[in-house]
Amino acid sequence: MRTSVRREAAAPAHGRSLQKKLLVIPVFIPHEGCPYCCSFCNQHQISGQSADPIDATGVGQIVETWLDRSGAGARQVQVAFYGGSFTGLPLQRQRSLLGAVQPYLRQGRVQEIRLSTRPDYIDSERLTLLKEFGVGVVELGVQSLDDLVLWQAGRGHSAEATMKAAELIKSYQFTLGIQLMLGLPGQSFASLRRTLAQVIALRPNLIRLYPVLVLQGSRLESIYRQGQFQPLSLHRAVLQASFMKKRFDDHGIRVVRMGLQPGPELEASLVAGPYHPAFGEMVQARLMFHATRRLLASVSAGQPVHLVINERDQSVFRGLHSANIKRLRQLGLHNRFTLQTDPDQPRGTVRLTE
Repeated sequence: MRTSVRREAAAPAHGRSLQKKLLVIPVFIPHEGCPYCCSFCNQHQISGQSADPIDATGVGQIVETWLDRSGAGARQVQVAFYGGSFTGLPLQRQRSLLGAVQPYLRQGRVQEIRLSTRPDYIDSERLTLLKEFGVGVVELGVQSLDDLVLWQAGRGHSAEATMKAAELIKSYQFTLGIQLMLGLPGQSFASLRRTLAQVIALRPNLIRLYPVLVLQGSRLESIYRQGQFQPLSLHRAVLQASFMKKRFDDHGIRVVRMGLQPGPELEASLVAGPYHPAFGEMVQARLMFHATRRLLASVSAGQPVHLVINERDQSVFRGLHSANIKRLRQLGLHNRFTLQTDPDQPRGTVRLTE
C-alpha cells in the first residue's frame, strides 16, 4: 500500500496576502523634510505630484475621498505618507499633517498611520511625537549599510546612524520597516550581502526592495550619460532581489514590495535601469521555479506526483511568458507532475503529493 507524501516548499508568500482587506490611503509629500538630493532621487517625477505642499485640509480631503470610494465594507485602513522624510519636517507641520488624520482614528474609520523617513532624523523627541499622534509604522530609507555606497549616493548619513535609529524605533514599539536598494553606484554583490546580513540582524518587521533606476533630472542621469554608471540588467536585478527575498523569508521577515509602483509618470521619466511593471511577480516566479525544482528532485524519476499551489498563484507558477514551464521542459521535468490548485494553500508556496 502506498503512503501519501506531503512536502512543501516556499517561494514565500506575497506580503499583501498576509494583510487581507488592507486599504492604504496614500498622501504624497515629495522630497519634503530632506535637505539632500541623493543621486538616484527625483521624487516629483516618481509621484507625479505638483510642487505645492499639501496641507491639513488636503489630507482630510484625500482620506474622505478614499473612504467614500472604498465603500462601507469592514477593512483595515492605513494612511501612509509617501515621498518625503516625514520626521525632517518642522514639528508644527508634522503635527498639522498627523492632526488631520486624528478624527478618523477616533472614529475608527482609520486604524493606523504609516510614514517613512531618514535614519538621521530619528531621536526620542521625534518618536514621542509620532506615538502621541498614533503612528504605527515607521519605515527607514536605509538603501545600504555600506558607508562607501552611502557616500557615493549622497545620502548624508552613515550606516551607524541607521543601526542606532532602527534600535530606537524598536524600543518605542513601532513596526519597523526598512527600504533597501540594489544596483547602487559602488555596490558590489559582496557589499549587498553584507548589508543583507546586517539588516537581518536588526530584525525589522517588513522590507521593501527597490532596484536602482536612472530617472530624468536625477544626478544619476548625468553620471549615466557620462558613462560612469551602468545600472543592473533586469535579469541581474531579479537574481539579486530573489536572493535577498529568500534570505528574508528564511528569517521570517516579510518583504512587502519589490520594485517601484508602476505608473505613467515613472515610465515617462525612466532613462535606464531594470524596470518592469511586474518586477515583484518576476521575483516570485523565480523563487517558485526553484522551489518546484527542489521538490521534483526529491522524488524518484518516473514517479508520478501532484504539485499543489494556491489558485491565485497560477501566473507566478508559470512565470512571465511561461518562462518557468519552458525551463522545466528543458530540464526534462515538465512531464513529471500534474498541477492542482487549492484555495487554502498558502500563497507563494508549492506542495508535493504522490
